[in-house]
Amino acid sequence: MKKEKPKNDDIAAELDKLHILQGGNFIKQLKLIASFADFHMIETDIYAVGGEDGNDYDKQLNAARKAIAFGYTVYILPNPKTTRSADFIFVRKGVYKLFDLKTISGKNSVGNRLQESIGQTNRVLLNITIDYNLRHLARDVRWYFEQSDVALEVLICNKGSSFSATRNIALSKGFLKMLMNTFR
Repeated sequence: MKKEKPKNDDIAAELDKLHILQGGNFIKQLKLIASFADFHMIETDIYAVGGEDGNDYDKQLNAARKAIAFGYTVYILPNPKTTRSADFIFVRKGVYKLFDLKTISGKNSVGNRLQESIGQTNRVLLNITIDYNLRHLARDVRWYFEQSDVALEVLICNKGSSFSATRNIALSKGFLKMLMNTFR
């Protein structure tokens, strides 16, 4: 007998639970949310459940396209008005991750945008749409990890490439050089 996928009636409540879950229970919750029946394919490997008329949808879709180019299947999450929530569930090789999107279109906005993510999720996708100073980028990502004890990853999409900065990488002496080698 085929198991029915859950309906979206309670997706806001399910997203809200992510704020209190940890470890394996957190991952199970991400899998549950991604299995909702009302997710529909927008493009190959990009799924959404409503929100296509939202203010941020074009930015979300643009970032999702970049993420699938790096091997992820992307679930664009709805924006429940009752809670702060992330923008995406990314899945690659059976690993589920929750990401908040920060689109960078100003010359010195990375630090401010990363600060907004503190308390929202522990993974951030920086979609950089302008020519951004890599020294400032390295400084701001390092600052983010210093400010947030729970921060796990900053995935940076810039100039057709991506770089996954974890706490250990961002706080290492060679971090700026790694960014420079990636985003020449």
